[in-house]
Amino acid sequence: MAKKEKKKKLNRRDFIDRGFRFSIGAGLVGLSGLLAKKSFSNEYVWQLDPEKCIQCGRCATECVMTLSAVKCFHVYDMCGYCDLCGGYLRPGVKKLTTAAENQLCPTSAIERKFIEEPFFEYHIIEELCIGCGKCVKGCNAFGNGSLQLQVNHRLCDDCNECAIARVCPADAFERVPADNPYKFSGNSKDETKKS
Repeated sequence: MAKKEKKKKLNRRDFIDRGFRFSIGAGLVGLSGLLAKKSFSNEYVWQLDPEKCIQCGRCATECVMTLSAVKCFHVYDMCGYCDLCGGYLRPGVKKLTTAAENQLCPTSAIERKFIEEPFFEYHIIEELCIGCGKCVKGCNAFGNGSLQLQVNHRLCDDCNECAIARVCPADAFERVPADNPYKFSGNSKDETKKS
């Protein structure tokens, strides 16, 4: 009987060893659970990939919002500040003026501001932008692609099944993490003014 009692008693070294193993195991299980919970609870939002977008115009017509939540954003660090901006002026204009008939945007949502000869700065007036993509198409055709369409998350209802994503012929809409919601081509969101 004395032998059995010796087997049941733990010496100090075995007790500390088992306690240490148990605490490491419990910590790993807890950490795994926390990481799994965080990865599953991470929110996602809809966003438009400018690399895939073909500027079909459906963002302006298919959004459930009265005015589309898709807006033109200007990536200023990519812009050449051109006098002959392909996103601002219609191709083949007779006179280079800011008259409405010379502007590519159907709602005059792009404001042109003189900087110095021959440079101009272009600002997007969010309230007027309908997300048609005409300026983006012009900028891609005759410029460097600094005008890009993006879902503006201040305006978006983040529908479970985005109405625009369902009909997008280029499959340019995807779910992205809410903590990094913008996908600008050629630059990061930190280097981009949203105006």
